[in-house]
Amino acid sequence: MKTLILLRHAKSGWDDHGTRDFDRRLNAKGERAARLMGQLMRDRGLSWDHAIASPAARVVETLEQVSVGYGRTIEPEWDRRAYLASASMLLDLIHAAPAEAETLLMSGHNPGLEELVLMLVPDRTGDPLRDEVEAKFPTASLAVMTCNGDNWGAITAGKCTLTLFTRPRDLDPGLGPDAD
Repeated sequence: MKTLILLRHAKSGWDDHGTRDFDRRLNAKGERAARLMGQLMRDRGLSWDHAIASPAARVVETLEQVSVGYGRTIEPEWDRRAYLASASMLLDLIHAAPAEAETLLMSGHNPGLEELVLMLVPDRTGDPLRDEVEAKFPTASLAVMTCNGDNWGAITAGKCTLTLFTRPRDLDPGLGPDAD
């Protein structure tokens, strides 16, 4: 069994319309949400052996703030292929993860992360966590899956179980879509 932790970048701003998408930074709500998700990860005892992340500014800042909440610096393998990657590209990155890593943390963007969860977790009636992901994988949300297989290359569609899905608003209603 392998464990895969997916973390979507936190809320970013569109204040500077001249900024490239790659360079967009977190807004204050995003910073707060990322720190809170780091605290959740610490409180749940989540840890990882390897991390892969998009080098986009909003992902870099998300991981910095998650580190503050977690109390551990996250030092990912920055991979440009993870920037706005499709689910199939993300799966390729997972397949290339170090064999000795038992738990992989991946941080990036939607729709790729959401589609990856929906690809890896079979669609079973009455799976409320998968249903929530299918409805929406909001910014700074965290999904944890256990996957059948003794190596990352064996991870294929329908072979994982979603064990945790948490959105920032689940921890603080002020981080929900209708909050300021």
